[in-house]
Amino acid sequence: MSHPHKGRTGLIRIAYAARHSADGLAAAWRHESAFRQELVLALLMLPAAWWLGRDWTERLLLMAALCLVLIVELLNSGIEAVVDRVSLELHPLSKRAKDYGSAAVMLSLLLCGGAWGSALWQRLQP
Repeated sequence: MSHPHKGRTGLIRIAYAARHSADGLAAAWRHESAFRQELVLALLMLPAAWWLGRDWTERLLLMAALCLVLIVELLNSGIEAVVDRVSLELHPLSKRAKDYGSAAVMLSLLLCGGAWGSALWQRLQP
């Protein structure tokens, strides 16, 4: 039995995928304050990557670290939405799933902070 939503191919599939992605970003902006805060911070920090990075690889790594935080936050929000969809009852497995997602966000933030801190340290050295 084929899935009714898997029949699209080519440019139509790409257009639908792009629309779903835009819907996901819009929903994250509307419903996730952490995503809003991280996105605004990332947009403010992006220009600083051009000053802070000494070459294109450093700039790319700084920008990638910012994007990684946003990606992990979106995945964490997806996990939370699915857990809440299944049940709002307190359950150890629900807590564990949400805690894993939260830990992933924290690790991405630490990685980003480490990359930016290291680049800043290098930039400010005499």
